[in-house]
Amino acid sequence: MLNEITVIGAGLAGSEAAWQAARLGVRVRLVEMRPEVNTPAHSTSCFAELVCSNSLGSDREGTASGLLKEELRALGSVIMRCADAARVPAGQALAVDRALFGAGVTKKVESVPEIEIVRGEARRIPDDGIVIIATGPLTSPTLAGDIARFLGDEHLHFFDAAAPIIDGASIDLSTAFWASRYGKGDADYVNCPMDQAEYDSFWQALVSAEVSEMHEFESIRLFEGCMPVEELGRRGRDTLRFGPMKPVGLIDPRTAKRPYAAVQLRRENVPGSLFNIVGFQTRLTRPEQRRVFRMIPGLAHAEFLRYGMMHRNTYINGPAHLGPTFSLKRTPRVFFAGQITGVEGYLESTASGLAAGINAARMAQGAEPAVFPGQTAIGALCSYVSTPAAGEYQPMNINFGLLPAPSGAARRAEKRTRQIGEARAALARFIHEHLHGRSEHELGR
Repeated sequence: MLNEITVIGAGLAGSEAAWQAARLGVRVRLVEMRPEVNTPAHSTSCFAELVCSNSLGSDREGTASGLLKEELRALGSVIMRCADAARVPAGQALAVDRALFGAGVTKKVESVPEIEIVRGEARRIPDDGIVIIATGPLTSPTLAGDIARFLGDEHLHFFDAAAPIIDGASIDLSTAFWASRYGKGDADYVNCPMDQAEYDSFWQALVSAEVSEMHEFESIRLFEGCMPVEELGRRGRDTLRFGPMKPVGLIDPRTAKRPYAAVQLRRENVPGSLFNIVGFQTRLTRPEQRRVFRMIPGLAHAEFLRYGMMHRNTYINGPAHLGPTFSLKRTPRVFFAGQITGVEGYLESTASGLAAGINAARMAQGAEPAVFPGQTAIGALCSYVSTPAAGEYQPMNINFGLLPAPSGAARRAEKRTRQIGEARAALARFIHEHLHGRSEHELGR
């Protein structure tokens, strides 16, 4: 008879956890509160809905993000399979049509006989049985309170901001131009160039614009990885020119010169009817977003299809509570996965769901846990959330600094090459030892 686990939350982490556990022969109850209960950021009832950006980071070989994607593909990740199927042009980044992606994940997961879908809010942690809590940074207040009670302390939190989405037909392409920085790859981004006077006027308007009030009693803590553009601007006149508005590697065809600053727009869907203002997550009021962002050359008549917004994200103190398999040290039958653990990023969340799903299934079958080797990108994330931090525990994306440094490598390029080689070898051994040498095809069902 098949064992059963409960997965709460059908975001990227929960969907991946359910998929991985089911393919190992364990029955899964996947509980998703939407559409019965919605969040401030979600707009559909699809699994794995992307709410901040359609970009899943760099897919270029030689990057930490690329290495993580390679490992997920090798382990038959349903999220990666659906992301590749819904891909849209974005240079060397993996960007997807968000609607196609969410619908694809939902269809895949719902088609698995071993997975029972339950639509409704989980208001508390089950008293018994193996459970994976993958409710994300927008965990419902009721369940969040029960998690705090269960763990015996308060959650950490930060405020996360999303960028506006505009109608592609409202972009003035007589001013803006298609290009990728340094001409690498296809011209997948729309670039809005500014001269110095235009930049100065825009910067002044941005830093003095009205922002939405946060009706929270806690002090506002802003995560560096999703800092509102107006907050970046307030750090100094040129901060944006070295950040989301850097003009490096771009040539304005009207002047044949590099612009003083540039705003980039990226496709949100396959037809190219929706565009995201890259790096412009914000908490400006809606009238101010219209006023200020229409100062950007090429966006004078921009039609906003979704305004930028800001919401509270919640995550637990991973090192205080979690082991390297994402199970609780004190109560091993309870696993956490996704951004609620303190991993930052969609595919980092997916990786945590994959690790938790595999190990929850192994626990259900009476097998020993499978701890991912620290040389791998997935193992590095497992270690990060379970190892006491030197300072304050903060959300973290995958990066080479989390992987062990190879001995004797002096140059950065050599170091990364060796780290990638060691990661690939370690993952191959892990698959052979713990997943019985299954091929990528077999792992992907």
